Amino acid sequence: MSPRRIKLDMHTHSEYSPDSRTPLAEQAKAIRAAGLDVVCATDHNTIEGALRLREMADGFRVIVGEEVSSRDGEIIGLFLEKLIPRDLSGEETIARIRDQGGIISIPHPFSRNRMYHFRRDALDRLWPQVDCIEIFNAREAFSADNRRAATYANERDIPGAVGSDSHRASEIGRAWIEVDEFSGPDDHAVALRGSNTASRRAFG
Repeated sequence: MSPRRIKLDMHTHSEYSPDSRTPLAEQAKAIRAAGLDVVCATDHNTIEGALRLREMADGFRVIVGEEVSSRDGEIIGLFLEKLIPRDLSGEETIARIRDQGGIISIPHPFSRNRMYHFRRDALDRLWPQVDCIEIFNAREAFSADNRRAATYANERDIPGAVGSDSHRASEIGRAWIEVDEFSGPDDHAVALRGSNTASRRAFG
């Protein structure tokens, strides 16, 4: 029997991010309304919101993550249980995520409307250590930046991540990826390789 297909959003924010005001209760309600099966809770430099959302999840599953501000730019760690400190090098940030058995996703690597996207020289240096690259982010102002990320990932055979990057409840459901059901980090990348994307940009 074929595995069950699920809807996964790999990049979301709540009131625990300084640039988001989405209360966790509103976030949970919006996740259910969007019909998402799994969400990666990836607040900036904290896992507290993710841990709380996981406790209150009803009808969906939460992967605890963190969008870490490294010295080389933002890196998402997934399947975490402990905070990853900010302001470390890209190498050290990745090593600390790995120490927890987590996986590494690089969000919006070619963004022109964000100050802290991962630097290109760091990406070229560290991509062999990356598990996935965000090939569609619903909050990108320029669709070409998503296309550049998709091309970069495809040329290096890196699985593509998709996220709403929701900072408001109304943005939840704007982007998700359909994958085979997975149980943890070990089969997450395999699931991504057999994915289909459903998305629309938050801007325009």
